[in-house]
Amino acid sequence: MAETPMGLSGRIARQFLTTQITPLLALVGLLLGAFAIAITPREEEPQINVTFANIFVPFPGASAKEVEELLATPGEQVLSEIKGIEHVFSTSRAGLVVFTVQFKVGEDRTSALVRLYNKIVSNQDWLPQGLGVGEPLIKPKGIDDVPMITATLWTRDATRGNRDLLAVAHALEAELKRVPGTRDIYTIGGPPRVIQVALDPARLAGYGIAVNDLRNALAGANFSVDTTSVTVADHEILIKAGELISSVDEVAALVVGVFEGRPVFLEDVATVHEGTDDPNAYVRFGTGPASELFGIPADVGTQPAVTLVVAKKEGENAVKVAKRIIDRIEQLEGLFIPEGIEVTITRDYGATADYKASKLIQKLSFATLSVVLLVLFAMGWREAIVVGFAIIVTLAATLFASWAWGFTLNRVSLFALIFSIGILVDDAIVVVENVHRHLALGARNLVEMIPRAVDEVGGPTILATFTVIAALLPMAFVTGLMGPYMSPIPINASMGMLLSLAVAFVITPWLANRLIKAGGHGGHAHEEEAAPAWLVRLFEKRVGPFLDPDHGQKRRRKLFMVIVVLIIAASSLALVKLVILKMLPFDNKSEVQIVFDMPEGASLETTARLQDAVSAELRQIREVAHFQIYTGTASPIGFNGLVRQYYLRRGANVGDIQVTLVDKHDRDRTSHEIAREIRERVTPLAVDGASIKVVEVPPGPPVMAPLVAEIYGLDYDGQMQVAGIVRGVFEQTPDIVDVDDSIEAPQPRGVVIVDRERAARLGVTQTQIARAVQTVLGGEDIGFLHGENIKYAVPIRLAFSIEDKASMDTFLALKVRANDGSLVPLSEVVTVRRSIREQSIHHKDGLPVVYVTGDMSGETDSPLYGMFEIFSKLRQTPVQTGAPLEQSFFGQPANPYRYGMKWDGEWQVTYETFRDMGIAYAVGMLLIYLLVVAQFRSYLVPVIIMVPIPLTVIGVMPAHALLGAQFTATSMIGMIGLAGIIVRNSILLVDFINEQVRAGVAFEKAVLRSGIVRTKPIVLTGAAAMLGAFFILDDPIFQGLAISLISGIFVSTILTLVVIPVMYYAFMRNQVERIRNAA
Repeated sequence: MAETPMGLSGRIARQFLTTQITPLLALVGLLLGAFAIAITPREEEPQINVTFANIFVPFPGASAKEVEELLATPGEQVLSEIKGIEHVFSTSRAGLVVFTVQFKVGEDRTSALVRLYNKIVSNQDWLPQGLGVGEPLIKPKGIDDVPMITATLWTRDATRGNRDLLAVAHALEAELKRVPGTRDIYTIGGPPRVIQVALDPARLAGYGIAVNDLRNALAGANFSVDTTSVTVADHEILIKAGELISSVDEVAALVVGVFEGRPVFLEDVATVHEGTDDPNAYVRFGTGPASELFGIPADVGTQPAVTLVVAKKEGENAVKVAKRIIDRIEQLEGLFIPEGIEVTITRDYGATADYKASKLIQKLSFATLSVVLLVLFAMGWREAIVVGFAIIVTLAATLFASWAWGFTLNRVSLFALIFSIGILVDDAIVVVENVHRHLALGARNLVEMIPRAVDEVGGPTILATFTVIAALLPMAFVTGLMGPYMSPIPINASMGMLLSLAVAFVITPWLANRLIKAGGHGGHAHEEEAAPAWLVRLFEKRVGPFLDPDHGQKRRRKLFMVIVVLIIAASSLALVKLVILKMLPFDNKSEVQIVFDMPEGASLETTARLQDAVSAELRQIREVAHFQIYTGTASPIGFNGLVRQYYLRRGANVGDIQVTLVDKHDRDRTSHEIAREIRERVTPLAVDGASIKVVEVPPGPPVMAPLVAEIYGLDYDGQMQVAGIVRGVFEQTPDIVDVDDSIEAPQPRGVVIVDRERAARLGVTQTQIARAVQTVLGGEDIGFLHGENIKYAVPIRLAFSIEDKASMDTFLALKVRANDGSLVPLSEVVTVRRSIREQSIHHKDGLPVVYVTGDMSGETDSPLYGMFEIFSKLRQTPVQTGAPLEQSFFGQPANPYRYGMKWDGEWQVTYETFRDMGIAYAVGMLLIYLLVVAQFRSYLVPVIIMVPIPLTVIGVMPAHALLGAQFTATSMIGMIGLAGIIVRNSILLVDFINEQVRAGVAFEKAVLRSGIVRTKPIVLTGAAAMLGAFFILDDPIFQGLAISLISGIFVSTILTLVVIPVMYYAFMRNQVERIRNAA
């Protein structure tokens, strides 16, 4: 009888079985992996290519409404035309509009910014001409603007202050800029050096000097120019006219006028001194109970500080750059950092990235070892070595492919490999197990037998590999921030599957031929004899009754009914909140941020006092190591702060505290539990309109706030009133915390009104008066100090003293020079009217909007449930029209001319992610179906093969409920991956049944034998996947993925071994009988 020709897999195995190039291919794979580990940049999180840009357009003197009409609205229309724009936001306030352009995730940063610049420059005509509108200032922002190192300089030395700290920080900036790989380096905190010229109104009046005289004198004296050169006696001599001011004494000695024939010097009419600018921000450093673990004494208290911030260049290895920076700072101690000034590294994303990567590589090694031990106990040490070598080569090649694709070594890409361990090893296990089985059946000639053994499982293995890829790969097309964040999982796993297939057909047979010996396994005439007797009895007792020709049909119906009930019951666990749905669970980080928003008009000192009260509470929490207090300015941003635009937070009424906790190994509580205690302690301190929010590092892509309600309508005042109603519902809903809105508190405003007619009669212009007011109250930089040792510009600033600024009488006594040379006091031409500052007007995508934000904290701890509870309450709450507010989940209200609300925040990301994952799941199912149809040439068989997919729910949902775990996006990824893994088992069973039937075995016996013979490879591959998942079970983010894999594989594997043979028998029996009868 002619030998059956081998398929593709058998021919490949035979081709590489004895050739000398096979070990070289294995060596190349290992070397490529080593190269990838050495060269791939290490980062803690995936680098998401998200590009923002802020465009600032000044419009001096214009009201907020005027800015909205003349700048914001036409500007939004122009910016929205740019290709690749996701959203256009604007904030119109008196004298300024700020646009925020958010590009779609994945847009090339350089190309996006070029389009933005071109659009603005080519459409300058939308700026009103002749109205004094300034040039647009464009400030791009992206992921590489997030600093990876922050070093806080502080001192307990009472003789040193912020000025000394700032000088040291500036010196360090220049030195650290020389470190390869660094990008933006700047300092937060410390008032800059300035020459203060504090005007004395009485002395100015006494000498007959006006503010404009001082301005002209300073500007005229601080001028120099290299004019030309002259030739004298055959030598060229360069000529320079005038010398620049280089010291505070020169400033004080400037002549600003003449009184009674004698010169009047600047020091005669003003107090001139060199010092620091009037503080508009404070930075301080404080310690907590755990500070000594960081080498900082516990009694430091709160000390003045500045923070040095360092970001890295795109594509640089965060670990290496961070190490270079810290090494350089240590080298500079004693040289640029004097004794008495301490430097504390308050952020080191390089160290956390290195720890995370090293830990995950260690877990990857343990997962590999556990799978090898599994094979060792199941088949023997030789087979274990073959499988282990196949895993190592596959992982090495996958790491290289990951680097070539552009991924970094980060927590997600490495978790993808750990997740893939059980999948990657499947091909090798199936091949090795089949070789092992053939040896048990008495095969002797390995060179002949191994290709045949590979070919026997090659078809279903190829099909199973592509079904897993079909299930996973569509997830790479998930949109939004979550798409690129999780993309290493489907892409790395898919590349790994293809490489594992190649290794299983090329390297595994070659190594098996050299390690696995023939003749030592005994010989069995039949498949059942090669299987353990207990397994044969088990299948005959448990599966056999369902194949009984008399009573089997009734039993099968009962079985299918029980399974359907179990699936419905498991799915309903989410409906009754036994399984909580959430985007992603909280991670266990070592930092927490506390954000302060005081009512508009609050002073810097008021904000600082509230922060001091919160600091006192932080010192009562044992896990707090140290914290940095930022008053009037933003702390160094993280990715969360980048998306929320915390870098724009400026002003006396804002601030935050950056809290550093001890390492998670030194505490028994998670950072989320600590954050909840902080919130409980500090929330009662937020009184008189103050808002204190406890902001945790988001586990995935950040949003403006977990709960965001966008209020739309035609009338902005009405929108604010509706927002007040919505905010009230937020505050009355249990477990809703950190409630805030975008409505500004009324802030007193003084308007200096010029009597134009009287001013004209006295020869004074409104411009003169406005400039004088700006100079004395706001300060005016007339010029700058010059000198060789000046690294940063030192302005010469005219202004009233702090005391005089607070006196209305002093201000009104100020005199300006009229056209005839006389001095006119301001009281003669102006009146001061009290008013309230205008509200800022926010737009989103062309529509006015008011935001209400919040978070959820409690037993449920998922903002989605809070959102739906608020949604229900708002449906019963009338607004201005007397009817409930129209609410939308998926887009801005269809009718912008009546009041409506859109839900945003975490809901938007959750909806987009689960929507896209659902589509990916459906596409994966369709691809799997088409692949199986192509293989088996049947429309019914693929349906039977895919039946175990819903069976995974029976394991996944109850497991989440039993472990108290939330069902998250990673849980969904696990379920999608399960679809491909479980279908592999079905394919192995069905393919074996068909092989047996073609060999002449009775259909009933073939069905029963499929479970007996294929149990071992199915259980081995399932156990391997479960073992790999066990190593990610302790990670807060990927716990859901692990639970889905472990529970889903466990339950569905057991059920598959029963359900697939039974269903295949039930639906295919008649068809097989017809084929036999026809034959």
